[in-house]
Amino acid sequence: MQTSTQGVPRIGTLPAGSRDSIADVPGVTVGHCTLAQDAVQTGVTVIRPHGGDPYRDKVPAAATVLNGFGKSIGLVQVDELGVLETPVALTNTFSVGAVAQAQIRAAIAANPEIGRAWPTVNPLVFECNDGYLNDIQRMAVDGSHYDAALAAAGQEVVQGAIGAGRGMSSFGVKGGIGTASRMVSCMAQRYCVGALVLANFGTPESLTLAGKLVGPQLAQRLAQPDAAAQPEKGSIIMVVATDAPLDARQLRRLSLRAGAGLARTGSVFGHGSGDIALAFSTACTVPHQADRAMPAIAMLHETLLDPLFRAAADSVEQAIVHALWHAATVQGRDGHARRALLEVLPELHQSA
Repeated sequence: MQTSTQGVPRIGTLPAGSRDSIADVPGVTVGHCTLAQDAVQTGVTVIRPHGGDPYRDKVPAAATVLNGFGKSIGLVQVDELGVLETPVALTNTFSVGAVAQAQIRAAIAANPEIGRAWPTVNPLVFECNDGYLNDIQRMAVDGSHYDAALAAAGQEVVQGAIGAGRGMSSFGVKGGIGTASRMVSCMAQRYCVGALVLANFGTPESLTLAGKLVGPQLAQRLAQPDAAAQPEKGSIIMVVATDAPLDARQLRRLSLRAGAGLARTGSVFGHGSGDIALAFSTACTVPHQADRAMPAIAMLHETLLDPLFRAAADSVEQAIVHALWHAATVQGRDGHARRALLEVLPELHQSA
């Protein structure tokens, strides 16, 4: 269930794509599998970079670790080779291994020579700790949930307390999945930059929406007098996609700008917060087999990247706002609950 989009703050001046989501980038699709039963409040979200086999047809990619308090898998090889070879998976901290194994099994099913005549596959799984709402020790997520999220991938991206975002918290209220996109023009070409976030970060008093500090009111409404004394902890995963022709080095620069959008919402990348951004381009694919031709594509000049940098920052900030706007109240383990932001501050419906 999603809350109303009435009054949602609009970030920046760049136009959004038709869906205002990461799926505005051609070929990109998103799927969720949600587990919502009593103390189990968790799930899996999968981002497919294209409709084909990402092992055979890899896409350029790079990541930035703003703060490394996290347990993701696959980042070392992405850093070394600059490509994705599985879909991007998001889940809770204790489910990384199960989801990675599911990615490996899916890749082997499609390519039986993986790990034999062919090299092994690099699963890519990101995580946030949803243990406040979810009984994370149950390790309820298994490979079937990854398979279900992958099979569900489509262009309509549901946001809020869904998939991997089901048990996540942000700024003392309900967090989760958010997405947004921005369109830019460059050398007579029009490109899309889309972002999807798994938002599980922030302290109540620091929340800033479209440049307006609303954190003090939020902290007061939540009646958490000791909140200011609590360190920022949690995590956020930010995935940025574009159809602009960028190589892995340029994509790393783009991923870094996700941190600008994150900072605008009130985050300082605190000690206990794992803040990671991944960027990939769908402009070309890199063949797995050496006997296939490498793509011949002209990359954008470095001096033309500023509009993409702005789009990355704006779409990430907007995606975080969307995660807060769409997330409904969830009650989880041991009576723990996170209220929806718009339930705590209903006046935000009209104030944007």
